[in-house]
Amino acid sequence: MKQFRSAKKRITVSAGESVRIVRELQGLSQNQLAQRTGIAQATLSAIENDRVRLGVERAKVLALALKCHPAVLVFPGWENHLQTAA
Repeated sequence: MKQFRSAKKRITVSAGESVRIVRELQGLSQNQLAQRTGIAQATLSAIENDRVRLGVERAKVLALALKCHPAVLVFPGWENHLQTAA
């Protein structure tokens, strides 16, 4: 697969934005996610707008409800700069 190159990063996404993106991709409203998680809708709004930190415990609860790994939410901009020998 040497003919392909890695995509270039175009934007920086915050943890709150990653929650919103995953939620919207699944067609869920904040109210629906609040019902699934027990996290108040106002708190979800604050997280998505980066007014409240996501935190590891909330990330675990949200990841379970959104069926994704918590790291997707906590570390949205993670890049592994370590290269392995091929």
